[in-house]
Amino acid sequence: MTVKPTTLSTLNRYKQENKKFATITAYDASFARLFAEEGIQAMLIGDSLGMTLQGHDSTLPVTIEHIAYHTRCVRAGAPQAFLIADMPFMSYSTPEQACLNAATLMQAGANMVKIEGGSWLIPTVKMLTERAVPVCIHLGLTPQSVNVFGGYKVQGRDEQVAEQLKQDAIALEKAGAQLAVLECVPVSLAKAITDTAIMPVIGIGAGNVTDGQILVMHDLLGLTPKPPKFSKDFLQEAGTLRKAVRLYVQQVEQIQFPQEQHSFS
Repeated sequence: MTVKPTTLSTLNRYKQENKKFATITAYDASFARLFAEEGIQAMLIGDSLGMTLQGHDSTLPVTIEHIAYHTRCVRAGAPQAFLIADMPFMSYSTPEQACLNAATLMQAGANMVKIEGGSWLIPTVKMLTERAVPVCIHLGLTPQSVNVFGGYKVQGRDEQVAEQLKQDAIALEKAGAQLAVLECVPVSLAKAITDTAIMPVIGIGAGNVTDGQILVMHDLLGLTPKPPKFSKDFLQEAGTLRKAVRLYVQQVEQIQFPQEQHSFS
């Protein structure tokens, strides 16, 4: 059986059909193959690898070369998957720099790059999309800004901040962004942005109201010493790696995950 490649059109169709979809971080060929075989069609080569693979306490030490290497690995394992590659810290501080670094990731096998930040990224999003690089934006808790936030904290509980995040999402979509990740925001804000946006919205710690969900694979498999509130150990419940991934996909599609205890009010 020939498996069709997953594309942006696939994810857009899921949003139009109100079909929830599961995504996951992936860093190597073996896990990427397993994820694809168990029904995950879109994967993120996340700068979370700085913490999960390299043992740092933040994502800041990760470089473009690290992301490109892992993108090549994941592409080898999941040739038909839709791959989003993180642009690491300070790799897109100017639109020109973003274009050069995005080219490296696209040539490594990515279908799209992800950048963290608000409306200051409008010129960057425009320049990238005009040059055939699809862009995923990341709003809410943006881990690269951990030193500005003073830790990993829920964002958007304040009405003014929530409105700003919503306006940022609208402005960046207008500039050309085609996908969004919302991290650690109240469910009400996640719903407002998801309902307003034409592009699919993927949540992590944003409730079950978004179009898709994403988890760091190490959280899903119970390998994180102090797992975040929004994660769930699917391996403990399912018993095997494959069953854990399959259960995650099923529970996202059936809107059984995340539940209220994994969300923020």
